[in-house]
Amino acid sequence: MVDFLFTYYKTSVATMRRWHPGPGLLLENAHHTERRRWRHYRRETVQGRTGLVVDADSVLDRCGARIRRARAIVEATASRPGHTGCFGLHEWAMLYRTSPEEVRHRGLPLRLTHDQIDEVVRGSRLRCTHFDAFRFFTDPAAPLNQTRLTRDDQVRHEQPACLHAGMDVYSWVTKMEAGAPGALLLDSLRAAFDAREVDMRSSPYDLSRWGLDPLPVETAEGRAEFVAFQRHWVRRTGRLRERFLGAVDQLETCASTDVGGAGGAGQTGTAANVRSATSATTRPNSS
Repeated sequence: MVDFLFTYYKTSVATMRRWHPGPGLLLENAHHTERRRWRHYRRETVQGRTGLVVDADSVLDRCGARIRRARAIVEATASRPGHTGCFGLHEWAMLYRTSPEEVRHRGLPLRLTHDQIDEVVRGSRLRCTHFDAFRFFTDPAAPLNQTRLTRDDQVRHEQPACLHAGMDVYSWVTKMEAGAPGALLLDSLRAAFDAREVDMRSSPYDLSRWGLDPLPVETAEGRAEFVAFQRHWVRRTGRLRERFLGAVDQLETCASTDVGGAGGAGQTGTAANVRSATSATTRPNSS
């Protein structure tokens, strides 16, 4: 279940262990450490103090297109109200009218029969707004969704009550590489862990061997609990989105080249955007 956050999003535990301060902060004397060989760092002297800073131009040169797309999606998502009522039925739609041999997560037992799963899907309104969940719907389930989602329309449909849209904030942060402050990366991963647990508890899979009780969204009580989590999720991920957009703004402020330009060439004037620090902490902020 947890592996999903590293395999699907194509990140690694090593990535999480490599803390970055984000741009605009001088790590004094770090040029004597292994960090000097890390990507997106350069040596800088500010007010007589020498160390390493995140090279914003280098980050934008390598990651600029991905960051711009991420910002467009995050801004659009943050601009909308949260739409509750999907009840996490995407995992159900991925099992609709399948045989035991076609189960998506084959290593997990089901807590309901295939006929019961099909009955829940047929008796519900599928309101998925997240393309990366919708694209795994079975062929019979896809036409049952209220909207036929496409990758090109992703910016138009993402909304903040969606568990997976919130988990994606973690993915967008990783796309900033060294440009992402470590606290933001850890907080977005922690949120993704919590959402993934609810995501799978509300599915038709039996996770009792992992100590997780089902969140039975096939019942009125389960659906009420799921909606309550979504309302909390809107607030929590709203703060993360705000911090992500602030981190992108800081990255662009510290860059000495235009975001859409060639990048990576100039360093003139960047020292003015760098502040000195004698230490940094990896402790995440509250989200």
